[in-house]
Amino acid sequence: MAVNVTNDNAKEFMATELPIVLDFSATWCGPCKQLAPIIDELSQEYAGRIAVGKCDIEEADDLTMEYGIRNVPTVIFIKDGKVVDKFVGSKSKGDVQAKFEALLG
Repeated sequence: MAVNVTNDNAKEFMATELPIVLDFSATWCGPCKQLAPIIDELSQEYAGRIAVGKCDIEEADDLTMEYGIRNVPTVIFIKDGKVVDKFVGSKSKGDVQAKFEALLG
């Protein structure tokens, strides 16, 4: 299950050795609501291999500013502490899963 990442727990969440997927969203965002179940499903499928976090931009504003998030949804992919990929907007499960697979490669 995806972890709800806030300003309070961001440092702890980011300390993992696993590759990280961060989904930046907002409660008022329609495309975010479309993407959320896909991210949740993939977080379960990749449990133990990829750390998946969900960041409400209003609850994790420090992380939002750190990664320069300007539009939601934005999903970033981090490996070895560096952003290696990202996308903005809603995507199909197949497209998102391909990015999860690439992160493991």
